[in-house]
Amino acid sequence: MTALYWTDALAAEAASGWDALLDDDQPFLRLGWLAALERSGALGADSGWQPSPLLDRRDGVLDAAVPAYLKANSYGEYVFDWSWADAYERAGFDYYPKLVVAVPFTPVGGRRFPGVPGRVPVLIDALETRVRHLGLSSAHVLFPRGDEMDALRDAGWLERHGVQFHWRNRGYRDMGDFLDALARDKRKKIRQERRRIAEQGIEVETVCGGAIDEARWQLFYRCYCRTYAEHGANPYLPLSFFRDIGAGLGEQVVLFIARRGEEALAASLCLRDRDTLYGRYWGALVDIPCLHFELCYYQGIDYAITQGLACFEGGAQGEHKLARGFEPVLTHSAHFISDPRFRSAIGAWLQRERGAVASYLADLDEHGIYKITCQGS
Repeated sequence: MTALYWTDALAAEAASGWDALLDDDQPFLRLGWLAALERSGALGADSGWQPSPLLDRRDGVLDAAVPAYLKANSYGEYVFDWSWADAYERAGFDYYPKLVVAVPFTPVGGRRFPGVPGRVPVLIDALETRVRHLGLSSAHVLFPRGDEMDALRDAGWLERHGVQFHWRNRGYRDMGDFLDALARDKRKKIRQERRRIAEQGIEVETVCGGAIDEARWQLFYRCYCRTYAEHGANPYLPLSFFRDIGAGLGEQVVLFIARRGEEALAASLCLRDRDTLYGRYWGALVDIPCLHFELCYYQGIDYAITQGLACFEGGAQGEHKLARGFEPVLTHSAHFISDPRFRSAIGAWLQRERGAVASYLADLDEHGIYKITCQGS
């Protein structure tokens, strides 16, 4: 017997069988990550992320699922729709709450309908039904995999494009081999930035999994909070979340710590799977030019080369990554707008935006960072 139903928490309902639905080892959709967000209090009414997962069971066994959330704002999504919300408000309608399928605070592509592939159209239909039943403005699937994006297009959802910057491993033997592949001006810039750090006596420690002890977590969190405070914001995530993923995800957690002698300066936290390193969180206790580039980009590239990883995703946005070995990558999201008038207007807006994104990518391609012999390899 099949049971398709919504619940208000993931940890309790889906602990049995959730990870078995996943076909890769990316950490962000695993129960250890999503449940840690719930347990830490990072999700809930105060954050605007209310867990509302959709579960699909057959004879009591979890067959498919959707990591869905009712959203009371657009923070932590990295697909920016503030202008849509403003248009609804000016027209006298409520844009929030909306239904979002995503990994909270994580602009990383991946599976959004884990489980039996043949159930994806049923799950998409359930999202639309949920929107209508609750009287919501919309539903949004952020950074889905390609086959899922195809299914969403087939269902008539609006498509949105964005750009991120990812580093690709072309079989580099070491950091020097990577730098040699760059255009001369880019290679010179990176060497200058790294030299500035080395000349100040700054060294970087790389710590993984269980070797990240309480003192290191405390240090990382001080750095993380200070950087948020400098931007006049409160951090999304509490220390308990980081402790939790450190204990639960093991060697998939990679921490870079910068020190000058005994003085701790900054820290950068990444996650990894068998193919990819993901840059996620950073913070500094002091302001040192180029230290952000060293901890968030160059250490990650060096680690990826050493570990034989194919890709390093440095996070959302950041055209400055282009000068540091990263390349532009097209991202996707899908949007179901309930009201046909808004759907038509937003659809026309998205068509223009996709054209602008295509032009932007073409312009970036004209300013290649690699030697001509390496382009397209």
